[in-house]
Amino acid sequence: MSQLSGVPILILKEGTERRRGKDAQRNNISAAIAVAEAVRTTLGPKGMDKMIVDSLGDVTITNDGATILDTIDVEHPAAKMIVEIAKTQDDKVGDGTTTSVVIAGELLNLAQELMDQQVHPTIVFRGYRKALVKSKEILQTLSSKIQSGDKKILKQVAETSMNSKLIAGAKSHFANIAVDAISQIKEKRGDNMVIDLDQIQIIKKEGKSLLDTKIVDGIIVDKEIVHPMMPKNIKNAKIALINSSLEVEKTEFDAEIKVQTPDQINQFLQEESNMLRKRVNKLKEVGANIVFCQKGVDDKAQNFLAKKNIMTIRRVKKSDMEKLARATDAKIVNNIFEISESDLGNAGKVEEKKIGDDNMIFVSECASPKAVSILIRAGIEHVVDEAERMIHDALSVVKAAIEVPYVLPGGGASEIELAKRLRTFARTIGGREQLAIEVYANALEIVPKTLVENAGYNPVDLIVELRSKHENEENTNYGINIDTGKSDNMVNLGVVEPLAVLNQAIQSATEVASMILKIDDVIAASGLSKGGGME
Repeated sequence: MSQLSGVPILILKEGTERRRGKDAQRNNISAAIAVAEAVRTTLGPKGMDKMIVDSLGDVTITNDGATILDTIDVEHPAAKMIVEIAKTQDDKVGDGTTTSVVIAGELLNLAQELMDQQVHPTIVFRGYRKALVKSKEILQTLSSKIQSGDKKILKQVAETSMNSKLIAGAKSHFANIAVDAISQIKEKRGDNMVIDLDQIQIIKKEGKSLLDTKIVDGIIVDKEIVHPMMPKNIKNAKIALINSSLEVEKTEFDAEIKVQTPDQINQFLQEESNMLRKRVNKLKEVGANIVFCQKGVDDKAQNFLAKKNIMTIRRVKKSDMEKLARATDAKIVNNIFEISESDLGNAGKVEEKKIGDDNMIFVSECASPKAVSILIRAGIEHVVDEAERMIHDALSVVKAAIEVPYVLPGGGASEIELAKRLRTFARTIGGREQLAIEVYANALEIVPKTLVENAGYNPVDLIVELRSKHENEENTNYGINIDTGKSDNMVNLGVVEPLAVLNQAIQSATEVASMILKIDDVIAASGLSKGGGME
């Protein structure tokens, strides 16, 4: 509302709420910090878990930051921005979601203190941007280059990402699976290594233990054989992938057939059978002994296929057909009469197995599959779901480490060293921006501080000890040994993480913190909730 000659003028719709200046900034910062605090206790190997119950009563137990923030119902617009950075982090590198959110929360918390000292938000914003650019330069110098075929380092990267998970006891087994799966599907295009995680199929089945989780050098199809007389196990499989139905097709227009004698009815039915028989004969002629059909297979065709000892699976999903093509080197054919021997795929073994309560088709022992499957087993549903999140993180960090082949020491070592060098850099800037860069450095130390707190140790003593260690240039790899509560060489302990993960975490955190700091006016339409935190 504005005033003109003492007469009030309504600018905004009645019921609209408007917050301006410091009030708006403080409200936004408080909401964002509330989200960060919600996931902060989950960070690190000793982090706690969250139980999330949705509106339908479904329970999720996890300490995966992306899952927690995706599941809870956040209402405040600034809090939603924090949730978005977790999603971005998960989409781009698959790990480090909690780290990015915790850093963002601390950047905003310390920025609030600066603003209370009359430092303008624009100056804080500029200082943060300079600190981000310098941080990326520093991290590059701290990182070590690795070879994409170095399975020992890749396994360490995978294990580090799973240290904080609910079922970290099986991390070594899962790390081997993740490294093997990525090694199978990676492709070199020009000078770059390209990895498409969609080519790794993940199947979850309750029963047995986590250590029964396995990788299949091929594809698992969650279907069963269409006819009981068909073979259940075939070695040296010749696989046909058919994108058409093995059924008598109906005409596209209404047709009337006049039948005058019973023989004509028999001839008509016989001709239908002959059409199906010709298709089956064509498959047998080119040497196919297994058929995956994307559409239907009727009873007559099933009988003909069973007599020819051709294993048949119908109504296979398009995505599974594409993975089968990559795994077996087969071509998906639209017209059966155009199929040739060169269109067939190869697999060492195809068999139907009972997993839990369901029959599934295992296409395995493929020569050089470009698509593989991981079968996750665990005793109960909650553990199976957490195992899926665990393998997702492991696959993502191994992918990140191969595509950007640099790794950093974990356990807070990189953040402590980065903070130290940023403080030195701040002194070269001067002015009020120096204060913002120093605050940025302090904010990065929230990661080792939180790791220590979540492990039950005194953060003040350990952070001081770490800073002292990092004064020596030879100790840049020293971080927190959560088991002993002392500083230790993280590289020697095998605690390493991809450069891409921390790079993305600080970039996401800086961008969202800067965006929230620059908001000085919040105009909320009537009917929207005006809460300052999370619902």
